[in-house]
This record gives sequence, C-alpha cells and structure tokens, in this order.
Amino acid sequence: MLSSRRIASSLAAQRLIGFLAARYLRLVWYTNRLVIDPADIYERVEPTQPVIIAMWHGQHFMVPFISRGHPAKVLVSRHRDGEINAYACRWLGIGVVRGSGDSRGRFDLKGGVGGFTGMMQALADGYNMALTADVPKISRRAGLGIVKLARLTQRPIYPVAVVTSRRRQLRNWDRTTINMPFGRIAIVSTADPIEVPADADADAMERYRLLIEERLEWVHARGYALVAGEIATKTHDRTDGKTAGKGHGGRG
Repeated sequence: MLSSRRIASSLAAQRLIGFLAARYLRLVWYTNRLVIDPADIYERVEPTQPVIIAMWHGQHFMVPFISRGHPAKVLVSRHRDGEINAYACRWLGIGVVRGSGDSRGRFDLKGGVGGFTGMMQALADGYNMALTADVPKISRRAGLGIVKLARLTQRPIYPVAVVTSRRRQLRNWDRTTINMPFGRIAIVSTADPIEVPADADADAMERYRLLIEERLEWVHARGYALVAGEIATKTHDRTDGKTAGKGHGGRG
C-alpha cells in the first residue's frame, strides 16, 4: 500500500490538494463578512506600490485575498508542504517565489539566495511581495531577512493580519490557524508603513526588526478584537471585483 507521505509527495496529489485548498479558501473568503482596518488602507497603499507585505507563520492562509487585482507574489518554501502551498497560491492568481531563510531569518545564506534574489526581482518588476517575517521554527520572532529586503530595495513594509472569527488553531510550532467560513473576516494593517533607510547599520536594522514584531503583534490583536465584535466598525462588500485572482498563476 502507498503511504500517506508517498501520496502527498506525488506531483498529481500536490496539485489536487493545492486546488482543493484554494477552493476552500475561496469559500471562506466569500462567506465571511469583511472588515477592513483602516478603512482607507488601500487608498494609502496603492501610491506606494510595490510594497513588502509582512505576515506571521501560521496566520497566512487568507493573505492572497488582499491583492485586489494588483500583481503580487508570495515567498513559499521548497519543502514538500511548500509545493502544495505554491499550487494553491497559483490557483488563487498569486505568483510564487521559492526559497526560505535560515534560523536567523537570513535569506542570503544556505538555499535562500535564489529566494532572496527572486523577491528583489519581483519588487523591481512591480509585484507586491508577501512573506512571513518570523524565522523558521521560532514563531512570532521576526528575522533580519525582511529588514534587509526593505533596505536593499527601498520598498516599504506593511505588516498585515487577515483573521477570521471562526477558526481552529493547531498545536504546532507556528500555531497554524485554519480559517473557517460563515463568520467575520478582518484585513488589518498599519496606517503608516515601515521604511528602512538604505544606510541603516546593524543597530538600526535590529530596531526595525523589533518594530516589525511589535506591529505584527498589534495588527493581529486588533484583527481578532474586530472579528470578535470588541471594536465597532462597518463591514465592506466585494462588489469591486478586486479580490484574489480567478486565474492560475498570477502575472508571471
């Protein structure tokens, strides 16, 4: 008999699971009442594009839906699970850069060189670039990789949370959250981006790393308060058609 691990490692199975995951995430997106905070965040972000979108591991499944039709790519690991994530992203119309950082959040070491170069090229080509800020196996601790990316490309960082009122949290290292349909969903960012100067030294880089951590914690706390009804706000519709793409593969 074929083991579940062998089945999951087959290309056909990865494509099927990625497709089903994308369909499920669309169900979650369209069946939750949407809240955007700040309400004018898209008007603020659009003139500054392309931007770097920072997110936490385990809180990332709904992030593809913030694109609103703007070209975007996401960093996906080269692990077997990453193959499934990559297929799901492409089904949602989001491009993919493959690679990952080391335990210190460095993308310029080990196998991450191609990923870091790919992210720089994506930003140069006009794509918004989304990536998890925390380092592998150390949840909620930002690495220096995202800070270095912002410094070298001179693109602003927007910490983002996309959370739902109905969810299940797994007991793994990144506390993976499975978003569920038929509730409320909140897209939360900060009104002002994080901009890293080109001449930032090691001390300044560390301050920006800590700032990313602080703001990511803040947007998630606010997002969960919003979907719990602890903060009064109005819901938004999706009639502009600017949600995650319906195609397969994004712009490139």
